[in-house]
Amino acid sequence: MFSNTFPDKAFVAATVAKMLLEIKAVHFNAAEPYKLASGMMSPVYIDCRKLISYPRVRAAVMDFAAGSILSEAGFEQFDCVAGGETAGIPFAAFLAERLGLPMIYVRKQPKGHGRNAQIEGELREGSRVLVIEDLTTAGGSMFKFIDAIRAAGCTVDHGIALFYYGIFDEAEARFADGGVELHYLATWRDVLAAATRQKAFDPETLQSVANFLDAPLKWSGEHGGVSELPASR
Repeated sequence: MFSNTFPDKAFVAATVAKMLLEIKAVHFNAAEPYKLASGMMSPVYIDCRKLISYPRVRAAVMDFAAGSILSEAGFEQFDCVAGGETAGIPFAAFLAERLGLPMIYVRKQPKGHGRNAQIEGELREGSRVLVIEDLTTAGGSMFKFIDAIRAAGCTVDHGIALFYYGIFDEAEARFADGGVELHYLATWRDVLAAATRQKAFDPETLQSVANFLDAPLKWSGEHGGVSELPASR
């Protein structure tokens, strides 16, 4: 019954992309590209953390996230929701509330004092954990959290990103090799389509973004950035 009433993925993607544009979480600038943490130069940058400051948009996005997990993974597949430090923490809280599940968060590394904990909250051994991040590029950061949870004796078969770059083949291979099904709401191509419909940017910028999405590492290398994606991303 649920799958017949929940909006299809295309509607969800288009709506989330529109909302991200509305709150100005999306930045396109081909003339002065953004340097990402990976060393890539990119004409696109997204700040999903802005969602926490827009209650109505935030609520809609988290409803979509909960609906996507229930329809794609199932209703009784998880015992806990985990957020990764730091951007994933508020979204884990929002999603856990909607799914009626406990929540934990995972540090990038043990904190180095006190109990030297990497996982905060109560995580029972054998728990089936859903990991959420605000966005994922190629999965490297999400797997840091997944590996820590698995090392604690728990299972992670699913992860969800509110936004997924969707332009790196390495990402699909990483999730497949890691035994994790990635769920997501929108990608850069969804945002580009929404920006094109809305004429949110000039044609030259939109074309440059399209060129980047078709060959991101080539575009990066031509604009002073790395031409290979570091494994950690």
